[in-house]
Amino acid sequence: MESCARILSPTHFPSLFPLPNLNRSNFNPVWPKKPEASKSLRLHCHKMYVPGFGEASPEAKAAKNLHNFFTYVAVRIVTAQLESYNPEAHTELMEFLDRHSLNDGDKFLSNLMRESSRHKSLALRILEVRSAYCKNDFEWDNLKRLASKMVGESNTRLMREYVTETSPDAEK
Repeated sequence: MESCARILSPTHFPSLFPLPNLNRSNFNPVWPKKPEASKSLRLHCHKMYVPGFGEASPEAKAAKNLHNFFTYVAVRIVTAQLESYNPEAHTELMEFLDRHSLNDGDKFLSNLMRESSRHKSLALRILEVRSAYCKNDFEWDNLKRLASKMVGESNTRLMREYVTETSPDAEK
């Protein structure tokens, strides 16, 4: 993701930083100062600034969550496959799932690999399925469409509820 950031001085925002009246009686040749590099105002073109994410962007946080979700999906796929053709491995994986959380996909798979050689084979299968699902089967365009649709519908519903609750007709 490219950013087209530029450094703007206060003189780029005349409504926020009005320039002084330049008549001789109150002229101050020092003001306005050019901002120091560390005090510069940074703007990103075409992107909204999202404060409070520290080291990662919102997209990076969402990618981490999707990464863990793909592990969950891969585990579900593998357990369904094992149920029909290898009931013993299915039982072992289900017992492991009872003892270990799937919240952190990489930690789960790391623990699974170290459990036993049979579990290592299951972990390698889950890694393979996770990668294939992410690359080939997950519908990225559909995700964007559904997320946008959900935000729009939710915003409309919440605004409608608020207007209904606060309008004078609603109090009758």
